[in-house]
Amino acid sequence: MNLSDVRAAFLPRKRKKRLGRGWGSGHGKTSGRGNKGQQARSGGGKGPGFEGGQMPLYRRLPKRGFNNHRFRTVYAIVNIGQLEGAFGDGATIDAAAIRGAHLVNDKESPIKVLGSGELSKKLHVTVDRFSESAKQRIEATGGSATALEPPRPVKKPKRPPVTKAPKAEPAAEKAPEETAPAAPKAKAPKPPKAPKKPQGPPSGETPEGTPSA
Repeated sequence: MNLSDVRAAFLPRKRKKRLGRGWGSGHGKTSGRGNKGQQARSGGGKGPGFEGGQMPLYRRLPKRGFNNHRFRTVYAIVNIGQLEGAFGDGATIDAAAIRGAHLVNDKESPIKVLGSGELSKKLHVTVDRFSESAKQRIEATGGSATALEPPRPVKKPKRPPVTKAPKAEPAAEKAPEETAPAAPKAKAPKPPKAPKKPQGPPSGETPEGTPSA
């Protein structure tokens, strides 16, 4: 075997396409974009979700409702079995001690202790939250579990539907009492009319009806 027979190991190294470097590069003039058209323009082409002009999927699907998924609180989880192996009997444990023991690497998330594993030591733990099983097992060994966050409010049960009392039947209407008809009012007598004045003959005529001279 000679030194000339030694070859470098094959590695799939594809060269980057270098555009705008003249005719000799093989990508001159239009730089691989062809002649005009939508694909040749700066910022051209069809965006993600384009389906040839038909109604795209993200518009066909219904969009309803709301949930708090992105507003949820994400806890860093520590089990009591990990506390058993990392701390001695009678130790006082808080978030700084847990992070110092490298049980949690996240520096911002609140810490929650769960009840998985065995615990035989007396530990005084102060963290953000505890599961019910973890709290009971820590207190069973003589330790204490202090939660920094207040307990979550218990949802009140829904009130039973209010049943309306049946309406009472209306009492029988009393017949109106019969009363004697009121006596008609006596009309006052009208004063007698004055007699009409006699009308004289028209001007220019005598009583006999002959015109005056």
